[in-house]
Amino acid sequence: MAERKAFLLRIDPAVLEALQRWAADDLRSLNSQIEFVLRRALQREGRATGAKSARPAPPAETEERS
Repeated sequence: MAERKAFLLRIDPAVLEALQRWAADDLRSLNSQIEFVLRRALQREGRATGAKSARPAPPAETEERS
């Protein structure tokens, strides 16, 4: 398993509560949920390099023009 590094995270209580609910809905730990969200954001922004990637983000919806 890859090495994990611990760090302190200061977070707004409302954001933390929302992440905890989301993690519970997805049957993940809070730590795994935060890592999932960060990985997905990195992929979306094209900044994920060499790290184990989370499942790909869904493609952006585009409107078809006539």
